[in-house]
Amino acid sequence: MSPPSPARRGELLGIAAEVFAEQGYNATTVREIADAAGMLAGSLYYHFDSKESMLDEILAGFLDELWAGYDGVLAAGLGPRETIEALVTASFREIDRHRSAVAIYQREARNLAVQPRFGYLAESQRQFERAWLGTLERGLAGGSFRADLDVRLTYRFIRDTVWVAASWYRPDGQHSPEVIARQYLSMVLDGITPRPS
Repeated sequence: MSPPSPARRGELLGIAAEVFAEQGYNATTVREIADAAGMLAGSLYYHFDSKESMLDEILAGFLDELWAGYDGVLAAGLGPRETIEALVTASFREIDRHRSAVAIYQREARNLAVQPRFGYLAESQRQFERAWLGTLERGLAGGSFRADLDVRLTYRFIRDTVWVAASWYRPDGQHSPEVIARQYLSMVLDGITPRPS
């Protein structure tokens, strides 16, 4: 018997991600994923050895793509404001590509991170925090951002404001990820009140 095709595996992971995002990982059974894929539960085991393996591939794939984008931004030598703009835009692009994985990550990461198999989630969170806090601290020190900002509160506000968008964003919606990023950045960096004339 030939090995499963990468395209079919990717399709099944996409279906599993949608079911996990909608129902929660623990509440989802292999049978429900198989039903959503139009196959028998036993056939799903031909492609994956467990529900946990599917979740691992979903989250690891999302984080690999996220960090490829983030690493490119962080290596570009941009100023602090431009780095924040690029990180927010990269984040919305990943929400566009991996909306279900982002929803799973938000819901499940804290509980999963204590399991050895998913230890990379905690490290990714620490890396994420270092990247954003480092950029904000650089901007504070250089005068790009207001001196009265609490850097940790600012980081949490931006992080939560951006990533919660996965709960409502739809790839076929009215706005592209780039347009949404520009609107968010305008509000985060410039506020929502008119500038004095």
